[in-house]
Amino acid sequence: MALSKSLEGSKGLLQSQELFEYILETSVYPREPELLQEIRVITENHPKSLMSTSPDVGQLIALLQKLINAKKTIEIGVFTGYSLLLTALTIPQDGKITAIDMNRDTYEIGLPIIQKAGVEHKINFIQSSALSALDELLEDDANRESFDFAFVDADKVNYQKYHERLLQLVKVGGIIVYDNTLWFGTVAMPEEFVKESQKRNRLHIIELNKFLANDDRVQISQVPLGDGITICRRL
Repeated sequence: MALSKSLEGSKGLLQSQELFEYILETSVYPREPELLQEIRVITENHPKSLMSTSPDVGQLIALLQKLINAKKTIEIGVFTGYSLLLTALTIPQDGKITAIDMNRDTYEIGLPIIQKAGVEHKINFIQSSALSALDELLEDDANRESFDFAFVDADKVNYQKYHERLLQLVKVGGIIVYDNTLWFGTVAMPEEFVKESQKRNRLHIIELNKFLANDDRVQISQVPLGDGITICRRL
């Protein structure tokens, strides 16, 4: 399987690039479906490629989805569709994904590969702000507590607002995963060492982490894969 073109600048939090590469080469890439690899390689050429889901995170997401037999999922933030294709390949043939993103152009970068995989029928892509799309979903009582799994990788300022809505949409025992909850490791850095471009989102992530740690509606585990993910199981 092809390796990433470069690990330089990776948002992976492992201090050893060699160890990160070992994990990818040994456990992740050999099990990565060929079409998922294809969408990953195409995405590496995008100027905002770091927005894509880290493949080691993707592997854990697929495992979680299988563990809970996820069939109906929601994804906030699609980009080129790596995690979207991953989910579409993981859930059953009659499974459904509600995928929300403001930018259809980036979604269409990966769409031909999704179509080649034969899983486009599982995807309902909604081009919209996530808050308005979630509110619209909540207007239909049939959507409440009907989703098995949610993955959030979007604007950090609204993560807590997404959380409140997702708790109404995801069923008890369902899982919500938030990406970027360690924000390039800056959450543990003194502010003077944080890049200016990272400061605003760093504050939002720090607040989110405190909020989730004290939210007794969910069981949580923060995992240092990729840029950090927080797994929430709705109680």
